[in-house]
Amino acid sequence: MKKRPFKKTLGVNIDHVATLRQARLGKRPSVLRAAQEAVRGGADGITLHLREDRRHIQEDDLREIQRLVRVPVNLEMAFTPEMIAIALKRRPQKICIVPERRQELTTEGGLNAVKKEKMLTKVMPRFLKANIEVSLFIAPSFEQIFAAKRSGAPVIEIHTGAYAHASGKKRLSELNKIKRAVKLAHSLGLRVNVGHGLDFDNVAPLVRIAEVEEFNIGHALIGEAVFEGLRNTVRRMKKIITS
Repeated sequence: MKKRPFKKTLGVNIDHVATLRQARLGKRPSVLRAAQEAVRGGADGITLHLREDRRHIQEDDLREIQRLVRVPVNLEMAFTPEMIAIALKRRPQKICIVPERRQELTTEGGLNAVKKEKMLTKVMPRFLKANIEVSLFIAPSFEQIFAAKRSGAPVIEIHTGAYAHASGKKRLSELNKIKRAVKLAHSLGLRVNVGHGLDFDNVAPLVRIAEVEEFNIGHALIGEAVFEGLRNTVRRMKKIITS
């Protein structure tokens, strides 16, 4: 009997709506309204990255969206005492632990779960006891996947940046690397999400990987929304990943 693929879901990252708002340090455009429009377009979750330097998303955004948006909130966060405390206080449905450097434009690589395994293992039970689903944002590396499994994380999110930014044979090579990583993670009992650099032109090959469950996409959707509106843009992406 042919194995049925996992249900595909779309998490919409709204960080760059906040980036635009913070350019004037005002109230517009509304991050809450962006989240609500994304949900109306079919988003299954809202992703936001509360960075240490607060360059876009603010704590008030997290509180307001948790209170008023009816889909799960996925908080991307650095693995620091401050962010751990915020996550345990706010208790979003999901968190994704990511690497973070002040000088980067966006998250440029995967978390080094091998290096941080001891501390992850120590903190993980606190998150799980608080009923927070934890994912680790890692490269499609066997070494990182094994470390994620040992840490107790139930989910990984594979960093797809190398694939998204490559072309030709290099892109195919990166795609095959992701496929192998997904198969390994699934065999270990980990759930698998993907994200970073995904857009309307490159997402389809990843949709065809049966075990991938969630696609977290932000910049491409916010960019297209300038021309066609966020609700319509999200609806178009949701159709691609669920077809």
